[in-house]
Amino acid sequence: MSAFAAVQAVLQTYFDGLYYSDTRRLDAVFHRRAIYATGDETPALYRSMEEYLPIVAERQAPASRAEARQDVIDAIEFAGNNTALARVRCAIGRRRYVDFLTLVREQGRWQIIAKVFQIIDQDARKQEE
Repeated sequence: MSAFAAVQAVLQTYFDGLYYSDTRRLDAVFHRRAIYATGDETPALYRSMEEYLPIVAERQAPASRAEARQDVIDAIEFAGNNTALARVRCAIGRRRYVDFLTLVREQGRWQIIAKVFQIIDQDARKQEE
């Protein structure tokens, strides 16, 4: 499998993990020392995987509400043989997200080492229109 196809597979598992609130899938694609962060909170929000995965486990899965999937891979860029950056979009509830996912390859396996995201709140967008 090419590096591009391997990263695409990781991203599909990532999307599935979010859609089904499946922490086993997410645990498989996130590096054990990955960070989760956004500047959309004040102060900026930072979580480790030990903090983030239990939150996912507790939330109602978008799949259980039959939400339409809005998973999009906008771009995958490689900095070399072991580093990649993916820009992806998805939606959970009334919020849409733009995620910048940095991936590293260790022992032949691609994993997300950092998730930095922007929240796009649909309710706020409607008020602005």
